[in-house]
Amino acid sequence: MSGGADRPGLVSAAGLGLVGVGGAEPADPARRGPDELRALAEEAGRELEGAPALEIARWAAETFGDRFCVTSSMADAVLAHLVSRVAPGVDVVFLDTGLHFPETLKVRDEVARTLPVNVRSIRPRLTVGQQDGQYGPRLFNKSPDDCCQLRKVEPLERALAGYDAWAAGLRRDESPTRANTPVVTFDARRGKVKVNPIAAWRQADVDAYVARWNVPVNELFKQGYGSIGCWPCTRRTRAGEDPRAGRWAMFEKTECGLHV
Repeated sequence: MSGGADRPGLVSAAGLGLVGVGGAEPADPARRGPDELRALAEEAGRELEGAPALEIARWAAETFGDRFCVTSSMADAVLAHLVSRVAPGVDVVFLDTGLHFPETLKVRDEVARTLPVNVRSIRPRLTVGQQDGQYGPRLFNKSPDDCCQLRKVEPLERALAGYDAWAAGLRRDESPTRANTPVVTFDARRGKVKVNPIAAWRQADVDAYVARWNVPVNELFKQGYGSIGCWPCTRRTRAGEDPRAGRWAMFEKTECGLHV
């Protein structure tokens, strides 16, 4: 399928004629403004659609250098592993909400220990206890949007401040809200390029990559969880349910706000 890992015959980033590809010296990333970043994203989004995930990651790494990072929820280490193959030492941003399952933190620690990446654990400005004192206990039960804003969205804004581009592990098959995810787009809200190298992958592609490279995977998937977030807002999914049906199940909410 398009976007599958390491398939020969598809266009490579080196042949796109894009800034920073094919040995060309990229422009000074520090001088790129929103208009230039938008133009880069729009061109790459067209040219890289259908390219292998590794080539999409390589384009981002070569174009943005150390102003490019990976974000990971540590449901698995597929994206971090993939990008590390073309950008050893890449920063991997993990939002440590203070409400993660122990199994999630175990994946984070294993990634930091075994992969050639630099894991950055970013915490909210308030501890869970401080948030309870300021907004009342169990904000996630009363206003999950506000809780996500405090513990995920705002920390991500701070974490991305020094980058021009970031990679996320979004896939089109995960939910209807992600069905049209582009492989490269301009995140106008943050003024940055957003790269989704595995957008076209299906679960079978992920499973094949995990098996080939022995990539760390969250143990909760074996316990019936289809998608893993903070423990108060995540339940096991039932047979036939959308993988993200177990997220904020008591609310009309399917996204935390990071990707909308």
